[in-house]
Amino acid sequence: MIEIDWAGEAGRLRASAEGETDWNAAVARSLVRDGDNVLADVGCGGGGMAKALAEALPGATVVAIDADPEVLEQAREHTAGLVRCELASMDDGVEPLRRAIAAPADLIWASASVHHAADQQAAVDALASLLAPGGRLALAEGGLPARYLPWDLGVGEPGLELRLDLAQDRWFKVMRDSLPGSVPMPYGWTEALTRAGLTGATTRSVLTETPAPLPPERLEGVVQAFRTRIERLTGGDSGHGHGHGHGHGHGHVVSDEEWLTPDDVEVWQQLLDPDRPQYLGRRSDLAVLSVRSVHLGHAPR
Repeated sequence: MIEIDWAGEAGRLRASAEGETDWNAAVARSLVRDGDNVLADVGCGGGGMAKALAEALPGATVVAIDADPEVLEQAREHTAGLVRCELASMDDGVEPLRRAIAAPADLIWASASVHHAADQQAAVDALASLLAPGGRLALAEGGLPARYLPWDLGVGEPGLELRLDLAQDRWFKVMRDSLPGSVPMPYGWTEALTRAGLTGATTRSVLTETPAPLPPERLEGVVQAFRTRIERLTGGDSGHGHGHGHGHGHGHVVSDEEWLTPDDVEVWQQLLDPDRPQYLGRRSDLAVLSVRSVHLGHAPR
């Protein structure tokens, strides 16, 4: 079984909100309309998109909603009074969300949050029901696995990052299966939007790239993200206790699964330990290539 410690995620989600400012701003500008009055970020994490929406459309009411008090507090600090922060969970049905938003929404944004609902289609249905006529529901889910590392690192078997992605894919399946009352959704997000009664469902995938060599702060963020991913899959510390954090949208493992081979775990320990010569943080050949997908549907007028 996999459990998620959302309170433990709060600091990592705040850091993510701060680190993705440019991406959030660009996507927010593409989503808002001049006539929008009420915008909501459901499962807001550190509040990065909620802040971007408020900045993209000054004068609109923006509501940031999350189910964890500590996560919401980080969002409140990050958004610095630009948005209204409300505590509510999709797990409790649509009415708490309706009360939190307090009016039909012209735009609802939900990033990497619907996939934590036991019944994802029911969650999409609920979010769609909160839209004003002509309103939009934007789900940021999926894309392509990000790439940071050379294929051959000179330590361990080549293809280390590919094997990590496969391990995380298995982890995700077990996480989904662990949710009480989990319901499969054997179709894509645009189909889910259509089944929720929305029209014109489309997907836009956004590529972001930072070539090598990464700036020092960006490099440290990449290393920290790897450290978090390995801790998640091994159930313990990596890099001999240097640094803390949690992976995007996920938390701690409670499972008997062996996600990575012992050889790969040993290699990751070398790569993530600042005291080892193989430490990733001293390499100049790490880069960032990421493709994230946003699925958009429209409520009938």
